[in-house]
Amino acid sequence: MEMDSLVKPDRIYTVSEVTRMVKMELESSFPLLWVEGEISNFHRHQSGHLYFTLKDEVSQLRTVMFRSEAGQVPFELEDGLQVVSRGRINVYEPRGEYQLVVELLEPKGKGALQLAFEQLKDRLRKEGLFDPALKKKLPLLPKKVGVVTSPRGAAIVDIIRTLERRFARLHVLVYPVKVQGEGAAEEIVEGIDYLGQLAGMDVVIVGRGGGSMEDLWAFNEEKVARAIFRCPVPIISAVGHEVDFTISDFVADIRASTPSVAAEMVIEKEESFRERIDNLEKRMVHHQRYFLQERRHEVYSLAHHRAFQNMKISLLNLEQKVDELEMKAWNTIRTMQQKISEDKSRAVLLEERIRNILKGMLQQFQARWETLSAQLHNLSPLNILKKGYALCWKDGGRLLVRRIDEVEKDKEMTVSFFKGEFTCLVKDVDAARRIESRVDRDETE
Repeated sequence: MEMDSLVKPDRIYTVSEVTRMVKMELESSFPLLWVEGEISNFHRHQSGHLYFTLKDEVSQLRTVMFRSEAGQVPFELEDGLQVVSRGRINVYEPRGEYQLVVELLEPKGKGALQLAFEQLKDRLRKEGLFDPALKKKLPLLPKKVGVVTSPRGAAIVDIIRTLERRFARLHVLVYPVKVQGEGAAEEIVEGIDYLGQLAGMDVVIVGRGGGSMEDLWAFNEEKVARAIFRCPVPIISAVGHEVDFTISDFVADIRASTPSVAAEMVIEKEESFRERIDNLEKRMVHHQRYFLQERRHEVYSLAHHRAFQNMKISLLNLEQKVDELEMKAWNTIRTMQQKISEDKSRAVLLEERIRNILKGMLQQFQARWETLSAQLHNLSPLNILKKGYALCWKDGGRLLVRRIDEVEKDKEMTVSFFKGEFTCLVKDVDAARRIESRVDRDETE
């Protein structure tokens, strides 16, 4: 019906009547249509309704998107965003304004899911959820591994096969979930929270096989990202194939290109542990041997000093003690080797125990050596010679003079200091003179 046929020139209309007629005319004239424009004056009401304006270079159009439709938009609306919307023209009678009631909204030039992915990624990055400093390290030898994935997918088969091949004595606990579709994100969050709180859980793998962006979308949900971030256990994200990236990959402590690679990251092969233990053992043996050689060299140098000829037996006893300590160290190493061969599953614990035992033994050897060295130093004539005293030798330096009556007039004697010696001729011998009288005279002067 034409507007002209509804309006009577001789009748006075109320504002409500005019608004109602305009409403009927506009809403009947404009069926469902697509409108392109830039969002401005965006506002999300506490009721869940969205209010904004679509504009171009010359005009503006008030727009509303009610809660039921707004909940289906995967990305965040914001001022300046170019969108294409589908809706119907509507007149809001209380204000007499026409508006576009939007049913469907898409970003212009980019898919809704891609835009939502980029928006969430940028927001979580600013919050620090991707901070490398907050990433947890994987344990060297985990005992219990949790897996959050579909029980019917190829991912769980690849993970279990890989773990069994690399280390068969590993406890694997699977939390079955949906990995796509409605409710998948909620189930994934439940699985992460459950496994993360289990006692003894060492690492958790979260993932699925490949698929489209829509198939992988559960792992782009904010709730899944935050569940990964708050999990106290290190998490490996293994979603899709090598070229696929999800929000879970950025938040997780480690990203694996495939589920199989995630399983390989969890644990090293048994052979690699054996190699590491062998290398560590060789290094410890070499260090021990070098330490003992250094100590033996010091003892040998001291033993051949002229002032130590009369202490040869003591030094030989000291060398014997060093040999006994060396034998004790070798016996300890052989005992550790036997324990390693008997139980390879305890390899890492034994490795740490060997390191601690040998470290303690080295400390004991060092302390014992320092004690013996201090005792030897106290007994050393060199310690006396350092204070300014000298040793007198006769018969060509073969006999040490211990008493004055051993000194003969007109005989040569050799006088040894801490550093250096000289030969002199005895001109006079006075057995009655005492050293105290000379010391007293020096002090008086």
